[in-house]
Amino acid sequence: MFVIDQEGLILKTPFAGTVKTLVLASAAAFGLAGCMSLPTPFAARDVLEQSVKDRQAAQANVEPVQNAIALEEAIARALKYNLDRRTRMMEEALALKNFDVSKYDMLPKFMAQAGYAYRNNDLITYATDSVTGQPSLSNPYISSERKHHTEDLGLTWNLLDFGVSYFNAKQNGDRALIAAERRRKAMHVLIQDVTSAFWRTASAQKLNARVRAAIVSAEQALADSRRSEAEKLRSPLDALKYQRQLLENLKLLEGVDQELASARIELANLLNVPLAVDLKVIEPVETVATKTVTLPIERLEEVAIMQNADLREQYYNARIAAEEGKKIIARMFPNLSLNFAWKYDNDSYLVNQNWREAGAAISFNLFNLLSAPAQMQMADAGVALADQRRVAAQMALLAQMHVARLQYAFAVQQFNRADAMWLVDDRINGHTANREKAEAQGRLESVANNTAAILSLLRRYQALSQVHAASGKLQATLGMEPEIGSVRELSLGELTDAVRRSLKEWEDGRLPVVPSPEPGPEKNAATVETSVTAAQAEAASETAVAGTTVEKDLAEKTASEAQGAALSDRPVANVPDEVLPAQSAETPVAEKQGEAAPPAALAAELPAPPPVAEAAPQAVQEVSEVAPAAAAVADEPVVRILGADAPATNEG
Repeated sequence: MFVIDQEGLILKTPFAGTVKTLVLASAAAFGLAGCMSLPTPFAARDVLEQSVKDRQAAQANVEPVQNAIALEEAIARALKYNLDRRTRMMEEALALKNFDVSKYDMLPKFMAQAGYAYRNNDLITYATDSVTGQPSLSNPYISSERKHHTEDLGLTWNLLDFGVSYFNAKQNGDRALIAAERRRKAMHVLIQDVTSAFWRTASAQKLNARVRAAIVSAEQALADSRRSEAEKLRSPLDALKYQRQLLENLKLLEGVDQELASARIELANLLNVPLAVDLKVIEPVETVATKTVTLPIERLEEVAIMQNADLREQYYNARIAAEEGKKIIARMFPNLSLNFAWKYDNDSYLVNQNWREAGAAISFNLFNLLSAPAQMQMADAGVALADQRRVAAQMALLAQMHVARLQYAFAVQQFNRADAMWLVDDRINGHTANREKAEAQGRLESVANNTAAILSLLRRYQALSQVHAASGKLQATLGMEPEIGSVRELSLGELTDAVRRSLKEWEDGRLPVVPSPEPGPEKNAATVETSVTAAQAEAASETAVAGTTVEKDLAEKTASEAQGAALSDRPVANVPDEVLPAQSAETPVAEKQGEAAPPAALAAELPAPPPVAEAAPQAVQEVSEVAPAAAAVADEPVVRILGADAPATNEG
């Protein structure tokens, strides 16, 4: 309460001390806030010192390279020491820690509190007579001390918080599994990059000396030509044409040298090897694994669906969306809270300074009744979106697997062509070198043929690198990687052996075992027999009316399948025989599609077909006469595209 005179001045206030305290506290808070300033930028010395520490941390516990490394060791070193892979592993570990922490949110809250209370005057209260409603005639009384402290130890459990924390923990568990799938995907990409860089390094290691020798020879020939031009020993126009051809060859050779120069540095970076190390590689035996692409396409699709990292991530995302919907529904239910606490207060006016208290409360937000339909629709929309993303990812995966399989087959074909071209150019270069030694031709032709041989060898290595890149892409699509545990626990030698076994399994065409689907519930034998008999009787009754229609439809369907099979075999003509297995003309259509005929024992156990099958032999005979013509028509455009060398059949 303020006292104000006639001039509007404040003369007295009982809260003057309190206002003064508040003003001082506010000033202190503003003063502390004003002390905050922009952080100091890093100095150049600090950056250099930190970079030295970072380099030391990057090379910590990394085994140095002593000798030339093979492809298996290069992949093993990348899996164990690559810095980007370490980052992915830390992200997965962080997701697992987050899951572990979220499990504790489901526990009740066990709170310990301690407090101190102070007031500058006594807590004095009046009383009113409960009967008369008049103020009590007794003197006011003091009910609390000016200073006292309290201690609480309470246990509180909330049903709604428990439900939400339960679903959060399940979602965090799925997020940890998503982090593991992303680590797998990063591992696939890393293996592809290491394989490509390894073969580029091998080609650089083999071609560097030849390229530099060819450059020196071309420069000597260019100097001789310029000298002969200056001495007017040859026609100026002939000399200039000669020099221009030499310069073109020099440009090609220098381009090759520039392309090969960065291969070793890229490989060293992937393996976390110091860039100053002269990294040498052991060129492995050139083996092209073609057994995997000869497997039935249905088998590859099953493996890809079972193991692909991107698709598995979408499965986990769909499960997270489902848990989010459950969490939304859980929030709409009433909330039940239980509490139990031990309390202490040293106030001397209290008769019982120690006591225990317990309570229960239930609450419900009535507006949930209004928002329930919208929340349910939002939950269903989230689940539908996640399911649609999973379906789209699966369809994209199947297309990606088919494309990767074809790319791998075509890469093998291109490698075979590049290898044949290199053999021809190398033989030409050998004959040219012998003629130069016999002084039967000039140096220009020798330099040109040597350059062509070097370029052919480079293209051969590039084609081989593309084969391994396509193989790695197909492996990544199928979700196949070396079966290893913790790379920190395995030594480099053990990890190298695991990679070698994985590469051997890929070369042998061994894929993971796909579990068979669980059988459905067994039915009563009598019920099944009754159903079969009824179906046969119904089919027999409809045969007399629909016999002609069935025969016509069967003929059209078989002819359409034959034509579709012929069209689906069009790209196979581009694939070499060692990549996709050749199929003879007598191979049944069912075997071409990867379908096995039923065993004789199983065929004997099958029930007798309905009478409608009596018209099938005649229709099949007619279709067998039409199918070769349809297949020939379907193959005709393929022959025109591929030229006279392409086979005019559907053989793979």
